[in-house]
Amino acid sequence: MSEAPPVLQTDDEADWLPIASAPGGDDALYLELDGWEGPLDLLLDLARRQKVDLRRISILDLVDQYLVYINRACALRLELAADYLVMAAWLAYLKSLLLLPRDPEMQPSPEELALRLQLRLQRLGAMREAASRLMARDRLGRDVFMRGAPEGISIDRKARWIVGLYDVIQGYGTIKARNAPVVHIVRERPVITLEAALERVARLLGVARDWVDLRAFLPRVEPGADPRLTRSALASSFAAALELAKQGRAELAQDDVFGPLRLRAAQAHAV
Repeated sequence: MSEAPPVLQTDDEADWLPIASAPGGDDALYLELDGWEGPLDLLLDLARRQKVDLRRISILDLVDQYLVYINRACALRLELAADYLVMAAWLAYLKSLLLLPRDPEMQPSPEELALRLQLRLQRLGAMREAASRLMARDRLGRDVFMRGAPEGISIDRKARWIVGLYDVIQGYGTIKARNAPVVHIVRERPVITLEAALERVARLLGVARDWVDLRAFLPRVEPGADPRLTRSALASSFAAALELAKQGRAELAQDDVFGPLRLRAAQAHAV
């Protein structure tokens, strides 16, 4: 008579949840072993609950059938093959506990390992479920689309003025003054025209008997007058002297560079 397999479950068997579960159908891993014929997830659940004798199951045959299943995994979901890998590894672990002497001081115990594995698989399932919900949402560019050119943000401001009668009158006066016609007055510049300077220099040159400084031909300017008038008289008188020399009515002389300019009436022998 065969010896009863060791107990590998926790105190409260009702608290056990499946270590891993995979959907059934055509994608399920169906085993045909000596002592078992059926899906792998059911075999694992029964082995945990001590409902099947794992000593009659060949782990080598289990691995061979699992490798055949993995070769077809290219057409299946990757997470499904990963679930079955966890199941097969857990069965191999349970089988090893049956074949090897059990150490009562083994840390951690098989029960603790089972609980840890169960917690990890539960976390993995939660992450897969969250990923599935995330991928099921509408995608930008496929299910939903952005608007065209972005619109600017308009800000509506409502001003509330607290003013008196004086402020209203002042504002009205400012608006009226803004619309009032503007009169531009061009002031006459204090200048001595070339015609006036030419007439004055020619008249004074007729009574001069010798060389006379050009400044002697300038009109008299009252003290405190605009200095621009003096500059204008000097420039106009210089231009008048050049014009008289061009006409042959006057002679010009300058002893030094930037020296005083002198002029006199043209002599009879001048060419």
